[in-house]
Amino acid sequence: MSMGLVACSNDEKKAEEAVTPAPAEQPATPPEAPAAPSTAEVTAPVYFAFDDYSLDSSSQGQLNKLNEYLKANGKAVVQIEGHTDERGSVEYNLALGQRRAQSAKNYLVQLGTDASRLPTISYGEERPAVEGADESAWSKNRRDEFVLSNP
Repeated sequence: MSMGLVACSNDEKKAEEAVTPAPAEQPATPPEAPAAPSTAEVTAPVYFAFDDYSLDSSSQGQLNKLNEYLKANGKAVVQIEGHTDERGSVEYNLALGQRRAQSAKNYLVQLGTDASRLPTISYGEERPAVEGADESAWSKNRRDEFVLSNP
C-alpha cells in the first residue's frame, strides 16, 4: 500500500478575499474668500457734524466698504446725495449738501474709484431722514446717502 500526501492550495482562498480600495483622498477645501459687503452695508449713510463736511474715521470706514463694493462691481454707479438739517437758508444748505457729497466723492476717487461712476446731488434740507427740531433729529439729517445702480 502506498500512502501519499495530498495537500490543498491556498490560492483559491486568496482570490476570494475582497480587495478593499484605499480611501480616495478628499480634495482640499479652498479657503473661503472674505464675504463681499452686502448692498445694505455699502449704502449705509455717513453722518456729519453741524455746519461741517469733513469725513470722520467712521465715515471713512463706511466709504472704504463702498469702495470695495465698487471694485468688485465694475459697472456699478453710485449717486451720492448730500443732505443737511433744517437750520440755515435754503441756498446755504444746498451748497453745504453739495460740499458733503463732493467730500465723499473725493475720498472715493482717492481710493481709486473713477469719478464718472460717482455723480453727486444736493437735496439740502428738502429730504429729512427724521422729522423734528432738536439735535437728535438734526444729527440724523446731516448725512450723505448712496444710491446704487448697475447700468
